[in-house]
Amino acid sequence: MSRTQIISGPAGNLELAIDLPPPGQERRAIAVCCHPHPQHGGALTNKVIHTVARTLAGLGIVSIRFNFRGVGRSDGDYDSGRGEGEDLRAVVDWAREQYPDRELWLAGFSFGSWVAALASDALGCGQLISVAPPAGRFDFADFPGPGCPWLVVMGDADEVVEPQAVFDWLESLAAGPELIVMEQAGHFFHGRLVELRERLEAALAPQVPALIKDET
Repeated sequence: MSRTQIISGPAGNLELAIDLPPPGQERRAIAVCCHPHPQHGGALTNKVIHTVARTLAGLGIVSIRFNFRGVGRSDGDYDSGRGEGEDLRAVVDWAREQYPDRELWLAGFSFGSWVAALASDALGCGQLISVAPPAGRFDFADFPGPGCPWLVVMGDADEVVEPQAVFDWLESLAAGPELIVMEQAGHFFHGRLVELRERLEAALAPQVPALIKDET
């Protein structure tokens, strides 16, 4: 089940879509999911980040997609990642108020994975999920890797982000992530979204926190 929400952000309204777990299956975590580049059609309706969010909801994690400033019903203008990071923090703050005492998971696709990665340690992230991180296109120099478990998914036929640049970057890190390479998958995983969901489920299921017990 999904519902929409408007909250206050640093540049005005922020538009959210909240994907809820099946009844009785809610876990002690929340996930905030970041969409691809706002200037190239990126929005919370993007099929890849939608797949990620719905996968996490299926695992029992309340998952929140949101539109960065200037997209959809979110106010403001594109800010080269700086303001978008502020948007992410505002959504995380709101989510923590609504769902206290839960582990924070951050997920992002392409540009969104860059924004999520740079904010992950400051936000106290417990699990980071990066789909097609744009190494070579955006500056990850200030990101040595998160202080939490990290999953990266990359198609080896990505036509937007150079796969080898991503693989070389990950190898250069002192502590690399768990890496899923999807053979012959392009940047938008056309025709491969079901497989993407299945691969995410298999990798993340062991990391999911405990169920929230019904105390009524």
